[in-house]
Order: sequence, then structure tokens, then C-alpha cells
Amino acid sequence: MAHPRLLILSLGGTITMVPSESGGIAPTLGAEELVASVPALAKVADIEAHSPFRLPSPSISIENIVEVAGTIERAFADGAAGAVVIQGTDTIEESAFLLDLLVGGDKPVVMTGAMRGAQAPGADGPANLLSAASLAVSEEARGLGTLVVMNYDIHAARFVQKSHTTLPSAFQSPLVGPLGVVAEGRPRLYTRVSRLPVWPVADGAPPPIPLIKIAMGYEGRLLRALPDLGYPGLVVEGMGAGHVPADVAPILGEVAQRIPVALASRSMTGPVFTNTYGYPGGEIDLIQRGLVPTGYLSGLKARLLLGLCLRKGATADAARRAFAPYQ
Repeated sequence: MAHPRLLILSLGGTITMVPSESGGIAPTLGAEELVASVPALAKVADIEAHSPFRLPSPSISIENIVEVAGTIERAFADGAAGAVVIQGTDTIEESAFLLDLLVGGDKPVVMTGAMRGAQAPGADGPANLLSAASLAVSEEARGLGTLVVMNYDIHAARFVQKSHTTLPSAFQSPLVGPLGVVAEGRPRLYTRVSRLPVWPVADGAPPPIPLIKIAMGYEGRLLRALPDLGYPGLVVEGMGAGHVPADVAPILGEVAQRIPVALASRSMTGPVFTNTYGYPGGEIDLIQRGLVPTGYLSGLKARLLLGLCLRKGATADAARRAFAPYQ
């Protein structure tokens, strides 16, 4: 019986790293070498493997991921059944969400990586890659958008977060939990998510959007300068359910009159409130000043969505419509 066609793209990351002359590990292995190291993949799919980048994940750019999204769309149009994207774990939650926003249709896109280098005892890369491939060609994964598979857990891109610096179980979806697991070599989905709006890849990469975390005693002197630096929008991670010091609220209001300002929470998870706290700097006050609540999206992910929204110079009203499905 013919196997489905599967595209595997390696962007680099710990899963590709072996010791280098610098004394640490560095991205070295390519997609073909990773595939060759997991013979069981041959029983899962007919694989087309490419290595568009060999980068540590902190150096992966938004432009790189937009390019990957275009590559996946072309492969899907050419008959590929699914795609696996391999990259470093530091930014995998951002890359996954951006691909979820950019790649439409029902065919699965699955991201994976490793918490341990390729030559480390107990390297988790091979098992993660095999799990990702099995999921990417499965019927169960169709219609779920971009998924992340790490440590056998299956996560939706909009919810997944890296929650630990070193453990193989670092990836969590604290708001809802994993969608399922890969067990006995096959995906087991226990719940599903619906697709949310997809943005055109053809419109290119989003502009840079600053992300400001509000801390105790933050005085806001940097905020007024951001529009003059050419930034078309701003994401603020407020305290708790979306709050800032009282003295900062009018400054944010001034900025929101010039560029769209999205209000996220610095908390690990949970929605930004819209109608509970009425004190100066509370979310009611900030929304009245023009800030746009991001719902349950983290600041990292809200920044990506706002950037896509602003590619062609959109307004705060357009940003409100973009974030509405995430409330």
C-alpha cells in the first residue's frame, strides 16, 4: 500500500545540535540526516526532507516562518498530505501560532523539536520526530490547524507554552491541557479545536511590534517614544487580568491615539478582563482609553496576530476584529 506524502522541514534547533569547536552544541544536522536516524519513519510516509535553515531558535525570524508557510502551502497544493516543521524549542510556541495563522485548509502542520541535543543521553528528538510524522499524516489531525508534539503530548498552537528550561515535559497548554497523545505509535485525540481566521501568506511578513511587560513601579517613559520610532502597533502585558499603574494609564491612552495598542496579561494563562475592575489603570479604564484586549492570547502570540493585522496599515478597530475570536 502506498504511503502518504509528508513534507519535513528542518529549521535547526537543539534536535539538530552536536558538539562544536566552540565547546558547546550548535545546529549541524539537516532534515535528511534526522530522517535517516529514525528508520521507523519509512513505515509512516514517503518523506520529502529539506533544511531551509540551520539556526538556533532565538535567531529564527518572523520572515523565516512566513517563508516556511509559503513552502508548506505549495507542498499541499502539490499533493502532500501533511507537513512537519522541526525547530528549536525556545520560540516554537511563536512559530507554531504564526503557522496556524498563515496556513489554511485541513491538512495538518505539526511542529516538534527536542529538549536534549542529538548526542545527549536520552535524546528525545527521534521519538518526537516519529510522533510528529505519525500525527501529520493522520486523519485525526485534519482540520485542527498547526499542532505541536513534544514528549508524546499533542498541543494546539494557540494554547501551547514552553514552561521549563530543561525538562522533556517543558511544553504545556495550561488553559485547556493537551488535545491528546501519541501512544502505541498512533495519535489519540481526546478533544478538538475549531479553526480560527487564517491570514494570507501573500501579504508578506508583519512589521515589528514591540512587547512591553508592566512591572511594579514601571513609570512608562519609554512608551511615548514608540510611535516616533516607526512602530505601527504595541502589545502591553499588564498585571493580572490586564492592569497597569495609574500613572501609566494616561500615557498608554496617548499612545493608543496614535497606534493600535493591544492589552495582554503577563500571567501565565487566563483571559484579559473587559468589565470588572474600574479603578485608574484597570482594564475598564484602559479599554476606554482605546486599548484592545487580546483575550486569552499571551503577549508573545498577540504580538504576532497584531503584526499580521497591521501589514497594510490597519486601525484599532481592525485590531479589535482580529482579536474578537480569542476573547
